[in-house]
Amino acid sequence: MRNTLIRDATIVTMNDQWDVIRGDVRITDDRIVGLGSCADDDGFVPGEIIEARGSVVLPGFVQTHVHLCQTLFRGRADDMELLDWLRTRIWPLEAAHDEQSVYVSALLGIGELIQSGTTTLLDMETVHHTDAAFRAMAESGIRAISGKVMMDRSGDDIPPALQERTDRSIADSVALLERWHGYDGGRLQYAFCPRFVVSCTEELLTAVRDLSDRHQVLVHTHASENRGEIELVERETGMRNVVYLDHIGLASPRLVLAHSIWLDDEERDIIRRKGVKVTHCPGSNLKLASGIAGVPGLLASGVQVGLGADGAPCNNNLDMFQEMRLTAMIHKVQHGPTAMDARTVLRMATMGGAEVLGLERQIGSVEVGKKADLVLLDLNKFHAYPSFDADIYSRVVYAAGRGDVDTVLIDGRIVMRGRIVATIDEAAVLRESDAAIGRLLGRLA
Repeated sequence: MRNTLIRDATIVTMNDQWDVIRGDVRITDDRIVGLGSCADDDGFVPGEIIEARGSVVLPGFVQTHVHLCQTLFRGRADDMELLDWLRTRIWPLEAAHDEQSVYVSALLGIGELIQSGTTTLLDMETVHHTDAAFRAMAESGIRAISGKVMMDRSGDDIPPALQERTDRSIADSVALLERWHGYDGGRLQYAFCPRFVVSCTEELLTAVRDLSDRHQVLVHTHASENRGEIELVERETGMRNVVYLDHIGLASPRLVLAHSIWLDDEERDIIRRKGVKVTHCPGSNLKLASGIAGVPGLLASGVQVGLGADGAPCNNNLDMFQEMRLTAMIHKVQHGPTAMDARTVLRMATMGGAEVLGLERQIGSVEVGKKADLVLLDLNKFHAYPSFDADIYSRVVYAAGRGDVDTVLIDGRIVMRGRIVATIDEAAVLRESDAAIGRLLGRLA
């Protein structure tokens, strides 16, 4: 039994009552067992004490759309729109990947995520070498749901290495699920990841529908990110994205749609009625000039919406603080200054993300019985003061940054302390990432 005490912190619980508590967090193994003022005679003997006076404890951030396999491509696809970005840069680079480059790319992304306070992510890999990404997730201690990308529709703009047979795509995905789903007590889980309707046959998508139902796992895909994408889907199917996904039976509470920018009223109604989840990626959507999703309206109608950075080549960082700040600000221009307040945004980054992933009973808030996925912020700095009678949600969303993350716990294990990630050799990963991208660019020359 492993007991850890976080002593004398300001605890932003993100529970239903929005409680902010001054006191201790007691952890036994992977669970929170006590909060606030705890009796000294209850037999709890800490093996590890984290002195947290002056620190803020938050639930770890939950990112609901990330591509770890693309972290190596940072800065290689700037200033482009989505379809050109995919066809001319991302797909060729993904096709050049080898097992070691996927592994290093995943570690590079996970290290950045942990350093900026993310403890859980929904990830989409590429066609091949997904085992290597799962190996990186297993070793790093991150909590993740991930899957190989599925794309069985042929086309001249898709590199041969990314073109799959339908049966092979399904078989490889099921093999990965059987190998990794439930790893380390459920810290790692599997999701089926058809890339988007444009790159998937109906045979593949209906098979994913049935497999998701059989195994009770998520389906993670892109939808309605770009107007050109929607035109392609309508040309192929005669329907808009979400209407088509509903038509073939994929619309359900297990479906997570990344982006969902260009929705019409019918699609919004399908998402609401069928319990489909949405992930908002403001940094990526702005950089690719894709648009701004109607998040305030989705939230008001009861749709569960999480936040994600997407990938390093369409955002250039995986920083939840940036995504929160953008989310809080971009919607105010259209909907007014009160549209996305700091509480709402911080909830999207924590409990909202947990709800999108179906993990709300495990993570997303600091409560007794939940997993000890926690972040300690040091806000005793110029940019976060004055603190006297200050709104803590405002300080976190509008003033704090990833450099303020001091300590991170996942499953009760300290994976970062004093901004040093304990589970990843940073120097080695930085060195190997340069070698890996050089190798991939050499294959494209």
